[in-house]
Amino acid sequence: MTDADLIVPAGLDPGLLERGHVRVDRQGPLLRVRLDRPEARNAQTPATWTALAALGEWMQGESDDIEAVVLTGEGPSFSAGLDRRMFSPEGIPGEVSLLSLARSDDDALDASIAAAQAAFTWWRECAPLSIAAVQGHAIGAGFQLALACDVLLASPDAVFAMRETSYGLVPDLAGTSTLVRAIGYSRALEMCATGRLVAAEEGYALGFVTRIADDLEAAVDDLTRALGAAPPGAVRDLTGLLRGAQERSAEEQRAAERTAQARRLRSLLAALGG
Repeated sequence: MTDADLIVPAGLDPGLLERGHVRVDRQGPLLRVRLDRPEARNAQTPATWTALAALGEWMQGESDDIEAVVLTGEGPSFSAGLDRRMFSPEGIPGEVSLLSLARSDDDALDASIAAAQAAFTWWRECAPLSIAAVQGHAIGAGFQLALACDVLLASPDAVFAMRETSYGLVPDLAGTSTLVRAIGYSRALEMCATGRLVAAEEGYALGFVTRIADDLEAAVDDLTRALGAAPPGAVRDLTGLLRGAQERSAEEQRAAERTAQARRLRSLLAALGG
């Protein structure tokens, strides 16, 4: 697939995406989201989160025609995390700094963090399957963004870390619950408290990496082709069924299975003209 094959979706504010260094392209039922700031290893700013949160809101009205969302990073790194200028007194021009946030009252501070979290939460709440394709560094906010997706594909050179505690902070971009569910409390605590780098192979052994692929782009293409081969709606219903499996009781999960299967059977009947 080339850039010429891609169509930029209507209804998204191009200026908002550009300020956040986020590129969004669509090819039929596939949406590709790319962090596009390779000169800074795709470091994130509040503008990045504003753009991603706006994309999540757009998805609420558009996701009926989208089967999968693929998240990548331009250049050698997926995302090196938070732009370090946010730690400085002057911050990033036109953006709120961490020091100014710290001076906010409790309600304003809570609202600011909640707004940032909105960029990370929709990936497992929208109907389409979300896929993160990670190469190079996925640090802090970058790691949490990769964890936000349903499936995490990694190249052999990918490295992950939660560095927030090393700077006197905690991970607050909705990644903690996902990480604990994936690898368990004690391993998540050790990883976050030390801020150490975790290579792709260890991430796969721990359970938060879905698959390691030498050719990441080919792996994404193989997966999306396989998704496209399933009857329409089947993967979407499966995704919703499995996403909530850990939170539901066994009885609730059985009920969810019945509901999903009834929807699939009726869809098959309609396809057969019955």
